[in-house]
Amino acid sequence: MSVRATAKQIGVSPKKVRPLLRAIQGRPVSILLDELKFRPGSTAEEVASLLKSASANAENNDGLDPTRLVVVSAYANQAVKMRRFRARSRGRVGRVERQASHITIVVDEKG
Repeated sequence: MSVRATAKQIGVSPKKVRPLLRAIQGRPVSILLDELKFRPGSTAEEVASLLKSASANAENNDGLDPTRLVVVSAYANQAVKMRRFRARSRGRVGRVERQASHITIVVDEKG
């Protein structure tokens, strides 16, 4: 039985998160948690936190063994953009958009 964990409104664009999510698919959760500790950037911290949450959900809600968990799928979708305005020359206004993403990780027991 697959278990899902979702983090919403993460302040990193989906374009920057997706390469990391592609790299973790099909790999054991226990190994990934060790590897993500040494990976630079806030993206790795967010994904590691989400992996811990998915592992805890699997153990507590469904009674799965956390040492046998494997990432089945991981994806990031576009979230609501944070829009601001910045003063430009000649009295104009420029729009600044801050990207955000919703990250979902699905884990299941191996075998």
